[in-house]
Amino acid sequence: MTEDHEQGVEPQDDWRIVPVWRVEERGRKLSLRQARLWALVLESRFIECRLEPGPRGWQVWVAPENYDAACRELNLYVEENRNWPPFLPPVHPMKENTLPTLSILVLLATFHNLTNLDVKVFGHYPVDWLDIGNAHAGLILKGEWWRLVTALTLHADALHLISNLAIGGVFIVYLCRDLGSGLAWTLLLASGVCGNLANAYVQLPSHTSVGASTAVFGAVGILGALTMMRYRHHLRRRWPLPIAAALSLLVLLGTEGERTDLGAHLFGFMFGCLLGFVAELLVGYLGRPGRLANALLALASASVVLYAWWLAIGHSG
Repeated sequence: MTEDHEQGVEPQDDWRIVPVWRVEERGRKLSLRQARLWALVLESRFIECRLEPGPRGWQVWVAPENYDAACRELNLYVEENRNWPPFLPPVHPMKENTLPTLSILVLLATFHNLTNLDVKVFGHYPVDWLDIGNAHAGLILKGEWWRLVTALTLHADALHLISNLAIGGVFIVYLCRDLGSGLAWTLLLASGVCGNLANAYVQLPSHTSVGASTAVFGAVGILGALTMMRYRHHLRRRWPLPIAAALSLLVLLGTEGERTDLGAHLFGFMFGCLLGFVAELLVGYLGRPGRLANALLALASASVVLYAWWLAIGHSG
């Protein structure tokens, strides 16, 4: 393919212009970008062509014997790509999930206050919640798997709790409105548990951590993956942008502070991305879960948390 205005080569006298109206709507001007695209289509079918500027935009010239074939190939190309990329998928936020999500966040804050009280639980008194529920790497690898869950519900102090609720609450509410509370909380719990487990493998056996931030960064990863998968046809060459934005957020929010557990944040984010990809594929095939499915998923997630704490308290005795 050559551009005659740049190369100084005139088309042969008997060559013909492929008119725009033979391919697309009448009267449309052909841009340089579109003309180059047409030329690539023709060259892929071994049809020689040349480009040159004209009074009404750019022109594509072909030899007379290739004129009909060129029009046919360009028509086929335009027809096959008429509705590409596909329209953006409709988004219908599940606003009814906002209140239940906020209620769970309030419940998490209430639980933090209870852990600071001398409360008798199942005959155990007093209960050192941080001691029996933190993500102790060595104990986790020895079989105390419940710490992967209980650590997500604990916080070192009020500032730690508020920061997680203020920052994570935004992402969690948005995620619950997108997928439904049951599926969203199941994914959050799974990303937090997997993140804590991976972190236990790479840290020293004496390493401990608490906080919902692992699940919070799981939410960031899930949302990044959902956006990337859902709008992949429209992102074109910019497809990594959602993940890059999520990584930037990880760097900004997850790497500062004395008590910051970068490993837990990073693994939570990574597993969130993985789970987000899988969730969007399943939602694409099956649709978002209905009310009953969301209720069952929410009940299963709550049961896992309660069972983990039941084991933690029982094991402490």
